[in-house]
Order: sequence, then C-alpha cells, then structure tokens
Amino acid sequence: MLRQFHSLPGLVAALLVALLSVSGAILSVDPALERLHGTATEVGQVNVAQLAGRVATHFPGVEQIRRTASGTLIVYYTEQGQPAAEKVDPLTGQGLAAYQPSDVSRWIKDLHRSLLLGTTGHGLAGIGALLMLLLSVSGALLLVRRVGGWRNLLRPLRGNFSQRWHAQVGRLALLGLLLSSLSGLYLCATTFELIDGGNQDEPPFPAQISAGPAMPVASLAALQATDLNDLRELVYPSPDNPRDMFSLRTVQGDGYVDPASGTLVSYQAHDAMYNLYELIYQLHTGEGIWWLGLLLGLSALGVPLMSMTGVLMWWRRRKARPDIRHNCAVQLADSVILVGSENNSTWGFANALHDALHQAGHRVHSAAMNQYANDCGNARQLFILTSTHGDGNAPAQASQFLSRLAKTGLKPGLPFAVLGFGDRQFPQFCQFAHQVQDAMLQAGGRPLLELETIDRQSSQAFARWGDSLGEALGQGLQLTYTPPQPPTHELVLAERRAYGAQVNAPTHILRFKAPATLPDFEAGDLVAIVPPGSTTPRFYSLASGSQDGLLEICVRKHKGGLCSEFLHNLSIGASIQAFIQPNPQFRPASGDHPVILIGAGTGIGPLAGFIRNNKARHSMHLYWGGRSPTSDFLYEAELKHYLADRRLTALRPAFSQALDCSYVQDRLLGDALILRRLIEKGAQVLVCGGREMAKGVMQVLDEVLAPLNLSVLTLKAQGRYREDVY
Repeated sequence: MLRQFHSLPGLVAALLVALLSVSGAILSVDPALERLHGTATEVGQVNVAQLAGRVATHFPGVEQIRRTASGTLIVYYTEQGQPAAEKVDPLTGQGLAAYQPSDVSRWIKDLHRSLLLGTTGHGLAGIGALLMLLLSVSGALLLVRRVGGWRNLLRPLRGNFSQRWHAQVGRLALLGLLLSSLSGLYLCATTFELIDGGNQDEPPFPAQISAGPAMPVASLAALQATDLNDLRELVYPSPDNPRDMFSLRTVQGDGYVDPASGTLVSYQAHDAMYNLYELIYQLHTGEGIWWLGLLLGLSALGVPLMSMTGVLMWWRRRKARPDIRHNCAVQLADSVILVGSENNSTWGFANALHDALHQAGHRVHSAAMNQYANDCGNARQLFILTSTHGDGNAPAQASQFLSRLAKTGLKPGLPFAVLGFGDRQFPQFCQFAHQVQDAMLQAGGRPLLELETIDRQSSQAFARWGDSLGEALGQGLQLTYTPPQPPTHELVLAERRAYGAQVNAPTHILRFKAPATLPDFEAGDLVAIVPPGSTTPRFYSLASGSQDGLLEICVRKHKGGLCSEFLHNLSIGASIQAFIQPNPQFRPASGDHPVILIGAGTGIGPLAGFIRNNKARHSMHLYWGGRSPTSDFLYEAELKHYLADRRLTALRPAFSQALDCSYVQDRLLGDALILRRLIEKGAQVLVCGGREMAKGVMQVLDEVLAPLNLSVLTLKAQGRYREDVY
C-alpha cells in the first residue's frame, strides 16, 4: 500500500513537481551570487540617518533606499526626469553599480510561484508542494523499510542502477525537500488567507504633520535611532506634497518619520505571526542565508533525477507483472501457488513452477499471498514462494497474509511447501518465510518439504528445490528459471596463477582486462559469468576494483562444474561475457575501526582485495584456512608484502593438511583475547567462503564473544558482521 501511495502521486505530478524544483533550484543561486559579487554587506555602528546623509551628497534626487534580505543597499532616484536605481556602498553612499533586475530571474520567479497563471497558478504550485511533501514522507518510510529500520538508514544501498540512485539521491535530498515543501505549503496557505500571515497592513498615515521646515535627513532623530542592519526600506516624502512624510520599514516594525520634527509616528510593531511568516519565507528562499539556499537548490535538483528513475522503476515493475498462462480458478485447482513479492521479481520463479506443474497434469492456480481466503477446497497441495523485505518484514504482496490466515484458517492437513527468497547479506535473511512456515504449521498444515531458502535468486538452488519437490510429489519436476540479466561486458584473460593441484583442489587466480573500458566495480562485488552451453550465470566474488585496471577472481575447479571447468581451461587471450552485480553490503565500512577478515579457500579473493585497497593502513586482521602451505597458500606473496607495508596488520593462516592440521576456527579460538579487544574497539567482521565454514565461524565467535555479552546476531544487527557465503 505504501509503495502505491508513493508511486501514484509521483506519476501524476512528475512534471509539475520537477518544474517547481528546477525553477526553485535556479532561484536558490541568487543569494549566493549576490554575496559572491560583494553587494551584500553587514555593517556595524552605522545608522539610517548617516546612510541617508551620505546618499544625499551623491544622489540629489533620491526617492527610496531599500535593503534586501541579503544585505544589498539599493537607491532609487530620479535623474534628468528619468527613474534609475543603483547599488551603493553604505560607508560612503557612493554608487557601486547600476541595479537592473533580471527579466529572466523575474520570469523564473513568477513561474515558480504561480506557473505564470496568476491566482490559479498559485493554487497549482501549492498542490505541487503538497505532492512533494507526500512523496518525501512516503519515500522516506519506504527507504526505512527497505534498509531494515531507521538505524540502518545510512548504510550502503543495494539494487539495480535506478533503485540505488533513486534511493541515494532521495536520502541526500530528504531534509531539503521536506523544508522546501512544508515552507512552500505555508506560503501558499497565507496567499489564500488560509493561515494568518501576520499584520501586514501599513500603519495609518498620521493626520497631522509638524509645522516648520523639513530638517536635513541626517538630523532626523528616528533615523539616527535605527540601525542600518535593521532597515528594510526608507521612502522619501514626495516633493510635490508638503504634508507627506518619510515611510520607514524595519525588521521590528513600520511607521512614519515626521520630516520637521524627526519623530517616529504611527509606529506599528510586527506581531508574532508576521515574524513567523518572514522566517519561513527566508527558509524557503534562502534570502539572507545564502548557504541554505544552495543546499535547498541541490536538494531540488535531485527531484528531476528521482522523477526519471522513479518512472523507470515503475515501468520495470509494470513489465515484470506476471503473465500466468493456464491459471485455473482457485475453486477448481488441485495445486495453489501463493506469491509474496515486493518488486514482482519472485513471480518469475512462481511462473516457472506453475508451468512445470501444469505440464505434469495439475490444475494450477497462482495468486498473490494477499488474496488468500481459504477458498481452495479442492487443492491437494499449497506452495508459497515469498521474499522478505527490509528488516524481516513481509513484502508488499504478502503484507496481509498472516492476518488473513489467522482469520480464515487453513484446510486441515493440507500439504504445503514454503520457499523463501532473500539475500544473506541482510541480518534477517528470509525471516518472513520462516514466519510463514511457522504460521502454516500452527494453522494445521502438513509440510511436504522443510523450509528452503534461495540466496540472491540463485537459479541452481531453485532447480535443486524443484528436484526435491518432484520427489515429494512422486513425479519428475524440472524447474528452470533465469532472472533477466543486465547487459554483459567482454573481458579478456590476461593472467593466470595456478594452485592446489597437489592436494586435489585445483584453484586458479584469474585476471581479466577489457578491450575497451572496464565496468565500475569494487572488491567484494560479484561478477556473473555465463559459460558456453548454459543460460544460467555463475557468480564469483571480485578480488579487485576497477581502479586496479583489471578484474580478478579466484576459482576452484569442481568436478562436473560447467563454469569452473570452462574458466580453468580458458586460454590466455580468450574472452568471456560477464556482468557486474553490486554487493555494497559486503565491504569494510568507512572509518578507522579495525576490520577482522575471515575466510577459507577461494573466499580469500575479496578479502585480499580489501587489504590491497587499505591505503589508509587501518587495522586489518586476516584469518584464512587452506589445505597445504606449499600447494594452495593463495596470495601468499602479496599477503607478505601487505604485512611489510602495513596494509595488513596480522596474518593467521590455518592448513588442514599441514603438520598441525588446523582450521580457521582454531585460529579464532586461539586469538580469543585479541578478537575481544578488537570487537571492543568497534571492529567489523567480514566472512567469505563456504556455508559450512561460515556456520562453524559463527559458533566459534559466539563462544569468543560470550564474555562481552555479545553474539554474532548482535553484531549483525549493528551492521558489524557481514557474510558472502556460497
């Protein structure tokens, strides 16, 4: 619901909001330009009478002196019967430059305030400000839900290019857009008198004026008592009207100055509502606060980019909507598939399951989990495919499922299977799938399979689940689905180093270069390689960043492994096709806190990349496990070099086929005291390698952390424990 609420105003008002934002961004530069050109001046110990006296010597025909919110002093005068205006120096009264308001600036200001449509345009601009407020608030809530809570709001963002840029720009621009939209709404409301803008009426003109000749302007007591920094406007009496007076407007209030006596009469102080109006106007325009104007302008410039990326994401979601063929009515189906997805990506897997079951002779009905109503009386089995959103939350299409299940119940003993989709980099990996599994058991369902989870939409894991499901159903069931892939890049193998042949663990470090330009990536990101004869990509963690000028991976050859055998047999100079999948959750956090790197086998790849790029020489400790120090000590020479130049603080390898026969878990236990000290200093832990190794590391670290009343789960919740596990 929140996503629809966010998308609808954006789609409807993309042009209006973008127009207001761009015009506002252009206007926001004016206060900074005024200050840059040196016309905004803060003066002390100068009063309005002194300024008026100095101006009189240079501009005999002066009619008005105005001080802008940015501090610029402008004198309006008549010369040879023609009106003129000039910026002046308050210390001398001399002119600095002719003042000529820009017609372009005036046009843009009118466009921003009223869309060049007068009163109707003011109303439309107010609607635009309201829509911007709604988009800002709903976008912030969506971002918080996506990253798993307010405490994670500043963490690196995941997703495709459009998703990351949309969220990143929104995160940076949020406060500015909130301030601009709220202040714009207030100003619009005062324009239509929906809110009291304060006493803006001029004070009553005095009924009487003192007799006698007018005093020199520099001698008027009321002007002598007014600090120049408080001046807004001084309008001179008309020379053709002997009963006219000076009109004085200041920060505190407005009144008239008797030219004969120099006294202030009919003074009217600004009330609290008027002062509030002036403050909000200043916050909205940046006049007088040039740096705030620039910040608001930068925030506004993010709106067109967010509009474009937002429309692109909406279009992609629309294209990704499921096209389910042979979708049987739920009352007639013997197999029901319920899908929980945030961005429709899970539907591709559900569609593959639907087609496979249909081809196997089943009558299949597929629907979103939110449509569940316990109306599938003829169903013999129920399948639930669901992702997890944010910090263990239900995705948009499953937000009502648990409450619907609790209300309507479940057919007693109905066989079911739950398949969870998620990303192991998040602490609450597939948490919602676990909640669904528990709820189905509590409702009386009978599990066909134990709960299975899919990491990063793995096609291989989905196919394995299909094999298990087919066995449970007593019939062959082949599930093949490959998520849409981004464009690939050509890479050429430039260097190879071989390890591990003597211990039956052949492992190669492969370095690729690009014929043209390398795509952007960092160590810890993933490269997807599609081997010949397959449509399914295999992902490898990157041991280099694009700034290194090469793409480096560490690959162990697996018997029957289509991609690993292809890469091991690749000749120098041969090319491959690959694409990059960003993995910003798996990399050292910025700052000078210690980093503990833990891995085994080829998991050393990204860890070596992190060490290579530790140019600031932060504390880094590597724990790594291999088989033999003489056969598969990966990156041995580089690691010793990094120790020498202090990019690596400590190296603690373990070898299972050495004389001491140790594993990385043994090294962690042996360094328990050191690890506890590092954790107390705010250390971050990064783990890369096989799933069983990662499980053992978690158990050991729980034991190490126990004296600190900490656990791995606690570190995960704090964003200090991250895994790249395969």
